[in-house]
Amino acid sequence: MQEPVPCLYVHVPFCARKCSYCAFYSEASDGGLMDRYVRALLRELETVAGDLRPRTIFFGGGTPTLLTLRHWGQIFRTLDRLGLLPVPEFTVEANPATISADKARLLREHGVNRVSLGVQSLDPGLLERLGRIHTPGQVFRSWDILRRAGFDNLNLDLMFGIPGQTLASWDATLDEALALQSEHLSCYEVIYEEDTPLFAQLQAGAFSVDEDLVCAQYERLLERAAAAGFFQYEVANFARDRRPPAPPTARLSGEFPAFACRHNINYWRAGDFHGLGPSATAYVRGVRTRNVADTRAWCEAVEQGRSPVVFREALSPLARAGEAAAFGLRVVTGWPYEEFRRRTGFDLRTEWAAELAELERRGWGVREPDRFRLTQAGLRFADAAAEMMLRPDPAPERDTPRTAILQPTRPAWSPAP
Repeated sequence: MQEPVPCLYVHVPFCARKCSYCAFYSEASDGGLMDRYVRALLRELETVAGDLRPRTIFFGGGTPTLLTLRHWGQIFRTLDRLGLLPVPEFTVEANPATISADKARLLREHGVNRVSLGVQSLDPGLLERLGRIHTPGQVFRSWDILRRAGFDNLNLDLMFGIPGQTLASWDATLDEALALQSEHLSCYEVIYEEDTPLFAQLQAGAFSVDEDLVCAQYERLLERAAAAGFFQYEVANFARDRRPPAPPTARLSGEFPAFACRHNINYWRAGDFHGLGPSATAYVRGVRTRNVADTRAWCEAVEQGRSPVVFREALSPLARAGEAAAFGLRVVTGWPYEEFRRRTGFDLRTEWAAELAELERRGWGVREPDRFRLTQAGLRFADAAAEMMLRPDPAPERDTPRTAILQPTRPAWSPAP
């Protein structure tokens, strides 16, 4: 008998305004469409509930906290009726401008126990440059609301490498962010995705990218986060092993710090997950699927009892193992050999012997008795290292209808802050 899938991702596509850097599928909020979306979401949830025993649920977006109290009530009642609550880790992404005391209490009372706050910067000018709708003041206000509602596992999502961001302004954001004493930090370098306003500005010469400055900002992040009691457990993610004011332990308690995001760990360790909502990706028993990236088309498919899936790919065992090798190396502690073999059926030391040797030669990787991991230099080039580990699939099984609407989505390995 097959094991039920342990993780669920739900994509909420609505935003008050599209950010200038964002390539994930989202659209402006609309009351009638949001009602329709929630009804369709609950129907889609019914189709996978029998194959779910969730240890993590993650609502990402978009801006999930744009959903109303009524919408959330419908969602929680359905999750409860289907026997999917409670779960050990239930995360909701939030924009600081969309948090109210009533909404925070409702989320907490119904089992949400982790909130990822999309701060990005605490510099008003940089927030405007990114197209964010919130102010620094709203960050601090929403933080207080969440703490008063009983949330004791909060993530701050920050960005560096923003056009116009100096080392001093990055330091100032880190000063204020670290003073909040969150349990988790997600800190990403700005990526210039095609079909975004920020990419168009870069192409037009409105600004240039200073790689040396970006590297200095990343190094400052590593220094400041460690000094504040955070452990880096993935390229862009940092978590505490205990709450302040208790001092950090010298070593992690186990493979990951206590407040590491378990949902994202499942991605990096090649675990299965169901994905619901427009543009959502799923990965179940070696088959990757992606829903149509159009809210109305997705609603129509679900309402008519049709599958909203527009892309399906069944990878060979070796190709699946290659992806696991690639994205598992984003984790700071690397891949334990025995765990990799247990999950994939392949030995990292033999099938990828040449790649491991090359990573060592470049100073990007190091072999340890029980695992292979990237060095700090290698983590800075984790994407290049990942490409080396991938294996082509000689005959992938793909099903992509001609009517597919494929737009940027959160891929299976992409961290959900």
